Amino acid sequence: MSCAPLSVDGLCFTYPGEHHRALDGFGLQVVAGERVAVLGPNGSGKTTFVMHLNGLHQLQQGAITIGDLEMCDDNLAEIRRRVGAVFQDADDQLFMPSVRADVAFGPANLGVPKGDRDAIVERALTQVGAMDLIDRTPHHLSGGEKRRVAIATVLAMDPHMLVLDEPTSGLDPFGRRELADLLVSLPQTQLVVTHDLPFALQICPRSVVVSGGRVVADGPTSEVLADTALLEANRLELPYGFDPSRV
Repeated sequence: MSCAPLSVDGLCFTYPGEHHRALDGFGLQVVAGERVAVLGPNGSGKTTFVMHLNGLHQLQQGAITIGDLEMCDDNLAEIRRRVGAVFQDADDQLFMPSVRADVAFGPANLGVPKGDRDAIVERALTQVGAMDLIDRTPHHLSGGEKRRVAIATVLAMDPHMLVLDEPTSGLDPFGRRELADLLVSLPQTQLVVTHDLPFALQICPRSVVVSGGRVVADGPTSEVLADTALLEANRLELPYGFDPSRV
């Protein structure tokens, strides 16, 4: 299983009909295997940025390199395989009648033979601790179980990078802790887009803050979250009484 570095340089993007840039010189360098939290208020450009990583937005200006592949039309299919996106709502990712079929869907679309596909499904579900769910109906699962299966559907594609959008959304404390343990155990490079600042501190040694379409802060998560002026300026708030220096 591989993990890939990420290089983003001078990324600019304007939505059709808009005059202001959603991304305005966005730049970020991520080392292979790093877990980096992407923080910032709504409308700061976080989602626009991550939608570039698997080609959902076409490059207008700037450059993106994932591993040894530069983002371009010729490399798009392989980049989409390498970058596994885990949606905020797991129900958007699970649409087959069984967990087995959902996890097998991606490899099947790549033409992987059934025998090999079965092994891939079992390996991915084992990685996320969900082999016991293999014959369950996805929409009958708990929130935490759905999240694990959604991650398994991505792992079945052997990605080099995971992009997770608000991964703790809708999870109870136990499911949140299970998810944290799972993500820390995975070797892939990870970008975690989240408003859950304690979760960012728990699993991501590094955080970047995005505002106005660019990175305005980048450093150890504990230091970023201890900067009260930075948090206030970017509409980020720790839970009442939470002290990042004591974690």
